Amino acid sequence: MWTAIAVVAIVLLYFIAVYNGLVARRNQSREAWATIDSQLKRRYDLIPNLVETVRGAARHESETLSAVTAARNAAMAANGPTSADVQNKLTQTLKSLFAVAESYPELKANQNFLELQRELADTENKIQATRQFYNTVVMALNTQIEQFPSNIVARMFGIMPEKMFEIDESEKVAPKVNF
Repeated sequence: MWTAIAVVAIVLLYFIAVYNGLVARRNQSREAWATIDSQLKRRYDLIPNLVETVRGAARHESETLSAVTAARNAAMAANGPTSADVQNKLTQTLKSLFAVAESYPELKANQNFLELQRELADTENKIQATRQFYNTVVMALNTQIEQFPSNIVARMFGIMPEKMFEIDESEKVAPKVNF
């Protein structure tokens, strides 16, 4: 009788430990995504200043500036890990903005532009680091969800795999900059 109670208690404690581990990993993935969100917010705040600085020096580049503004607005409206495609489009339009800036020597020498460009580059590096951390956490969660016997616990409590942050195919190609 005591043996049966001990076995049930051990199994119950094991399920509790597995469940708590899954919840901890799920919460880590949510926290990691929130960190990406905060870096994206910083990026969104920098972009209008950068666009205005470029607009002052390159008035006839309105198509590129409009595309950057539209991509920023779309990225701000998207949320969660499923917004990766929209974020990737914003990254591409920012690359085209910097390509335009290369054509204007007075803009390249403008201290405000240089500082904004440096801050945006720093933000992009932080976004990349937080994306990497997010993917590491999501991979650990998804692996645990798929492994036996934790997959039983995950299924019982509806803990689902998270989506990895993946880059768009267009980001895998280096941008062309013409001087």
